[in-house]
Amino acid sequence: MGSFARTRMGKYELGRTLGEGTFAKVKFAKNVDTGENVAIKILDKEKILRHKMVGQIKREISTMKLVRHPNVIRMYEVMASKTKIYIVLEFVTGGELFDRIACNGRLKEDEARKYFQQLINAVDYCHSRGVFHRDLKPENLLLDANGVLKISDFGLSALPQQVHEDGKLYTTCGTPNYVAPEVVKDKGYDGAKADIWSCGVILFVLMAGYLPFEDSNLMSLYKKIFKADFSCPPWFSTSAKKLIQRILDPNPQTRITIQQIIENEWFKKGYQPPRFETADVNLDDVDAIFDESGEVANLVVERRDERPVPMNAFDLISTSQGLNLGNLFEKQMGLVKRETRFTSKLPANEILSKIEEAAKPLGFDVKKQNYKMKLQGEKSGRKGQLAIATEVFEIAPSLHVVELRKSKGDTFEFHKFYNNLTPGLKDIIWRTQDENCAPKKS
Repeated sequence: MGSFARTRMGKYELGRTLGEGTFAKVKFAKNVDTGENVAIKILDKEKILRHKMVGQIKREISTMKLVRHPNVIRMYEVMASKTKIYIVLEFVTGGELFDRIACNGRLKEDEARKYFQQLINAVDYCHSRGVFHRDLKPENLLLDANGVLKISDFGLSALPQQVHEDGKLYTTCGTPNYVAPEVVKDKGYDGAKADIWSCGVILFVLMAGYLPFEDSNLMSLYKKIFKADFSCPPWFSTSAKKLIQRILDPNPQTRITIQQIIENEWFKKGYQPPRFETADVNLDDVDAIFDESGEVANLVVERRDERPVPMNAFDLISTSQGLNLGNLFEKQMGLVKRETRFTSKLPANEILSKIEEAAKPLGFDVKKQNYKMKLQGEKSGRKGQLAIATEVFEIAPSLHVVELRKSKGDTFEFHKFYNNLTPGLKDIIWRTQDENCAPKKS
């Protein structure tokens, strides 16, 4: 691979970016000793120090290392350089649970219940260890290759928040549609009760295929949430309706508890209590991450790219969901998730110029660096400005994979953006013969 020194970090070789948020970026990586795939979450130390979050992050990471549950993403180890913290996590290939609904519509009640049982098991386990998620939503629910639910970002989701002297949390975080009324009111709240509410919204979405609370006007949305103003579709069974009504109770004092959910008749159907191991966990690495002794200070050698990063077959396969290559080149203009890819035979710089041309009239500022490009929306949407990261990878000398990934903002707005962008990309997208002949959807 010549000049492409893959970035090495201890025993890990870093690959492509899987996602990014305000405080962190997540990269795909491979453990060179074992060949195992992992995801590495990279936090910015300076931001953490600036927000006075050191104690909290250490606490969250220590607790997360103790969490061993089949339905929660495992945290393997923590490392640090002078400027960054690296959290090594289990990597799962089955995609988001949300994508299943986006692709195939709502789930049958039995299937929804199976996922809900796994979700409640995991949440219950974490609560028993003093960890609260505070930002449960379908994007944080992943599936592994066997279709087992895994919650990601447990205890690390809503980082900038504090527990006050009264033991309550004060931060509105999370996606308004999934957030409990007391969190929105910012009166301080009980993390466990807030998580239960979000689980109720998730169950509703799994079975309905849409959100219980939806309004393009934020104030109207909040009003609906405060009053729990929603109605169940007719296909919900009576016992499911009753359970959801007890979970989506706007008063946290009378809201059903996890214990009561587990005893509920609808919930118990086909229920298998989880089996998991407890193991000795070493927390030395957590103490070391803010240690200025500089033991691990120069872990990372960043690389400069002179041309697009080559993507070999291994990368291609590992990034496509569940090792199914059919999904990688998904019908190129079909459903868009939080990221989408297409293939192109044009040179990399032409591809980026074309995307830039198509994005500017849609109201996006463009920043380019090497074979990456950031698009930043000028107007603010439901969750702030939409930002999109674009990167070109080389598969073969004249074939590139182009990836557009939502880095900030709302998934549905990203879908809308992508649909508006695609007419301008028709010259650069490479279609196979059979796609060219496919009848056009009217």
